[in-house]
Amino acid sequence: MRSLTVPITALCLVIASCLPGLAATVGEDGLHKQDWFTITFKDMAEDIQTAADEGKRLVIVFEQRGCIYCRQMHERILSDPEVADYIKDHFMVVQYNMFGDEEVIDLDGEELTEKTAARKWGYVFTPTLVFLPEDVPADTTAAKAAVATMPGSFGKWTFLNMFRWVQEKGYEGDEHFQKYHARIINELREQGRLAED
Repeated sequence: MRSLTVPITALCLVIASCLPGLAATVGEDGLHKQDWFTITFKDMAEDIQTAADEGKRLVIVFEQRGCIYCRQMHERILSDPEVADYIKDHFMVVQYNMFGDEEVIDLDGEELTEKTAARKWGYVFTPTLVFLPEDVPADTTAAKAAVATMPGSFGKWTFLNMFRWVQEKGYEGDEHFQKYHARIINELREQGRLAED
């Protein structure tokens, strides 16, 4: 019986590694990774411009080592092709370590580290997603320039609808995100798609 246990365990590990949503890659910094995240010098103005040049919007995401909600975001939400494909098509995502020491240059020119940027901008939860404007604003901070912020981990539709609301520039209109989200949820319910979540 013992000789059968080892091959079955190995087979289960191989199968689990092939199934989406069951595992996320973890980097040397302890943060979960997506191969489509963009690695930059974390110069906010430069990153906004780079995203714009690619026809996309910049999103920064604060995470931390050991964050179970970050793991869930990667394994349950970002592993969903509908979510990942939408984000990749419309956004450039740059990952920040809530307690990291990589250099960051704020929109006001101040040189920070990831951890001092998180403190300066008032971000205390992980994951926190920060959606930046299309154009580089002058003399402000990234937190003040943000068009939307999503602190915490949410389900597929809340997560995806926030990206859609920002892409559609809902923040410029009269439909608050919560009303937009409720409308989309009702449409999904009528289409019979909510069972997929």
